[in-house]
Amino acid sequence: MDVVLLSEDGQPIGTCAKELVHTTDTALHQAFSCHVLNADGQVLVTRRSLNKLTWPGVWTNSFCGHPQPDEVMEDAIKRHAQHELGLSIKSVELALPDFRYRAVDASGIVENEICPVFTAVIDSEISANPSEVMDHRWVDPNQLRDSLRLTPWAFSPWVVWQAEQMDLYQRA
Repeated sequence: MDVVLLSEDGQPIGTCAKELVHTTDTALHQAFSCHVLNADGQVLVTRRSLNKLTWPGVWTNSFCGHPQPDEVMEDAIKRHAQHELGLSIKSVELALPDFRYRAVDASGIVENEICPVFTAVIDSEISANPSEVMDHRWVDPNQLRDSLRLTPWAFSPWVVWQAEQMDLYQRA
């Protein structure tokens, strides 16, 4: 699988094998994040597998991924939902079209992504892929917001930054 490399202004400039892109000097590339909701309005948080290269064992949003070259973003989201969580997505909505971040984990590996953020609704059961997800929980968005504010170190940096900007986590 390849990821799409991007110029500083977000234009595609090439591709790189996914297994080679995340290093201590990661090139800017295309990604996405998705926050999944159930019919009760709860949001799914997942704990990254210990096999993950970046932020292993850390709690994060429902799932993230990289679209393939020329892949429609919604198709990439549906593909990753199925692969990581065994989920069928009912609807997808763009929440943060311009989210971009760079973060360095404890091992020195860098995430450097233009990463639009989506929400999705599901109506199926979770069947988590253990190579991607080691645990998951359905939580009230307000409770997650409070946890992110009180213990940001327990979560991936991108979910902390995303939640600060998303309407989903700004409710009273």
